[in-house]
Amino acid sequence: MNALDQQLLDAARAGDTDAVRTAVEGGARVDARDEELRTPLLLAVHGGHVETARLLVDAGADPDAQDSREESPWLATGVTGSVAMLHVLLPAGPDLKLRNRFGGIALIPASERGHVAYVRELLRITDIDVDHVNRLGWTALLEAVILGDGGRAHQEIVELLLAAGATPGLPDGDGVTALAHAERRGFAEIAALLRGASGGRDPR
Repeated sequence: MNALDQQLLDAARAGDTDAVRTAVEGGARVDARDEELRTPLLLAVHGGHVETARLLVDAGADPDAQDSREESPWLATGVTGSVAMLHVLLPAGPDLKLRNRFGGIALIPASERGHVAYVRELLRITDIDVDHVNRLGWTALLEAVILGDGGRAHQEIVELLLAAGATPGLPDGDGVTALAHAERRGFAEIAALLRGASGGRDPR
């Protein structure tokens, strides 16, 4: 790796927007890779450096460039839950169907982690597949129930997903529905939401 590329990676990791601009203008590759194949944009997203990410996107950085763990700048926004970063990356035209190492799209980790504002905005301004199934056999709805804590954030996530058309009775790879998982975990509020979305029928 040449010195300019290294300077760009270091500056992006630190969120030093001026240094990023200097490196890019000096000829650094905007999609240079570090030892883990992370690009400057991915490092900026992980660090929550919104203005640095904006500069990189404007310079043509690839929102879909995946690292050695199959993470990309776009997919990472679902992990961090940053609405600001979502808005920075969307103009770059990220692939909404791009999958992480678990076979999931950005909506799934965001739902699991209870990133309410991010999920609301993602569903509002994109046509992301609300019923996408990952390699574990889980949708965003299932993951919000199985890996969530049943609290208000995850209740809101379930409400948002159902309002966006998520199929309440879609089972996991073992044939277990979100309702069955909610009842097993004692999530009464979420179970009620799932029953309501099924018109009073038991979506099992």
